[in-house]
Amino acid sequence: MSYEAVLFDLDDTLYPYEPAATAGRDAAFRRAGALGYDFDRETFAAVYEDGRRAVKRQLAGVAATHDRFAYFERGLARHTGDAQPADAHALGTAYWDAFCEQMAPFAELRPTLDRLAATDTAVAVTTNMQTRVQLRKLAALGAGDAVDTVVTSETVGREKPGAAMVTLPLARLDCSPSEAVIVGDNPATDIASAAGLPLDSVLFDHTHSHGDGGTLDESLSAAQRPDHYVDSFAAVREVVT
Repeated sequence: MSYEAVLFDLDDTLYPYEPAATAGRDAAFRRAGALGYDFDRETFAAVYEDGRRAVKRQLAGVAATHDRFAYFERGLARHTGDAQPADAHALGTAYWDAFCEQMAPFAELRPTLDRLAATDTAVAVTTNMQTRVQLRKLAALGAGDAVDTVVTSETVGREKPGAAMVTLPLARLDCSPSEAVIVGDNPATDIASAAGLPLDSVLFDHTHSHGDGGTLDESLSAAQRPDHYVDSFAAVREVVT
C-alpha cells in the first residue's frame, strides 16, 4: 500500500539506541573521574540511576523526564549532599557528545528516506524527549534534510501514547490518518498512539523484545498490536514504500 505520509519514531527506530547510550554513559564516567570523583563503575551507575529515578518520579509524563543533565544534577546532589551544577553540566555534555558521535543509522534508513522523497511521501518524526536533543540526533544521523516536520513531547506537552503526538504531525503535513502510517519500536507508546485512529502501524522490533521470527508476542494488548510486525529496517522499507 502507498501512503501520503510516514510518521517515524526516532530512538531504536531510525538507529540502534543502546550502543549510543553505552558510549554516552562511558564518556560521562570518564568525565566524572577527570573532575575528581572517585567513582568505580558500579558507584557511578548507581548515582546515575538514583538521579534518573528521582527525575522520573517528579516529572513523569513530560519530556523533561528524559533529561540527562537533570539525572546528573539530581544524582550528584543526592550522592554528595550538595548541589553540583557545573559538574552535572559537564557530565551531561560528555554524555550527549559521545552519544551522538556513536550514533549510526540502520543501513536501510537513507535508501528508505530517498525512496519516500522520490514518491512525494511526506516524512515526520514524532518522538518523546526534548526538541533540541532530538534535532541533534537527526543531524548526527544525516537524516534531517529528509524530514518534513519534527514533533516532540516537549512541543506537545505530553508523551506518547497521547494522540496529539500523531494528530499534530498529521495536521502539519495536511494529511488524514487513513493516508498515513506510523513506525516505531515500542508497542506501549508508538503503536498505542495510533489506537482508535484509522492509521496503519508498523512495529519495528529489531531487538526481538516483543516477538521472534516474525511472530508477535501474544501478551500485547489490543491497542499495542500493530498492523505490521517486522524485525529489520529492510522490511520496514517494504511496508512503507
